[in-house]
Amino acid sequence: MADEQRFLDHLRSRATHEAARGLLDDVALLTVGNARLILTSDTIVEGVHYLPGDPPQDIGWKLAAVNLSDLAAKGAQPLACLLNYSLSGAAEWDAAFLDGLHAALERYGMPLIGGDTVKMPAGSARSYSLTAIGEATGDVPTRAGARAGHRLYVTGPVGDAGAGLDLLRCDAGAQGPLIDAYRRPRPRIAEGVLLAPLASAMMDLSDGLLIDAARMARASGVAIRIDHIPLSPALEQARGASLATRIAAAQAGDDYELLFVLPPDVTPPVHAIPVGEVAEGAGLSLRIDGAPVPLPDRLGWQHG
Repeated sequence: MADEQRFLDHLRSRATHEAARGLLDDVALLTVGNARLILTSDTIVEGVHYLPGDPPQDIGWKLAAVNLSDLAAKGAQPLACLLNYSLSGAAEWDAAFLDGLHAALERYGMPLIGGDTVKMPAGSARSYSLTAIGEATGDVPTRAGARAGHRLYVTGPVGDAGAGLDLLRCDAGAQGPLIDAYRRPRPRIAEGVLLAPLASAMMDLSDGLLIDAARMARASGVAIRIDHIPLSPALEQARGASLATRIAAAQAGDDYELLFVLPPDVTPPVHAIPVGEVAEGAGLSLRIDGAPVPLPDRLGWQHG
């Protein structure tokens, strides 16, 4: 099992509890009494999910944000979280990490209630995990509900975080909105709550617009056509708006916007950008400025 998808396919035969939802989504849905709990867990690893030179307070913020984004995609309100932390051996670094983590948890109302600490072998990459717990009070959209004739939206432009990462790889001291997008993503909690009762399908953009839209199409058993790749003014100013720039933005991960589908007669209750259509069939296609565009070999971020 050389890659993530093959491992997950194998894991599904073990994760048979109904709360696991077939491991076809980014969260579990556990009913306890009258409460419907949304549970998700994410790990970030040095050199994989963040640069070794990133400020520790930004790493802490990002760990919270990526988990909160999974809750947002289910329309869940944050309840609490658990932290698994690998001690760095530098007390000031650890304190700064916790400051950034606490800032995100406080902003989005998700208290830390426990977890674990470990000491890694010397020279090991740092690794941190957070398990977030939220509560759904209404409908819980999955990525499997997209229907032919519905319209695909995102809550914001794509590619900023990927461009920020590229800038930092060239200049560790780079600053600006693209750097902020990479280091301090903003989970769309409020938007998710408003969209959940209306969306036929919803997920967050963690690995890139193209690959995540392809996952939605596969889970829903439909075809999805992307016809618009929205760029921010900051990205256009830095890189222009060529087709190559737009394709790269649609491949980039770490956006943490919400990707969602609405029936054609429903107007989004939040700021949203239409980016595609759902049709009968299967798979993903791309059409830009009215012309079909071949999909790139790499749709987005994949483990393994």
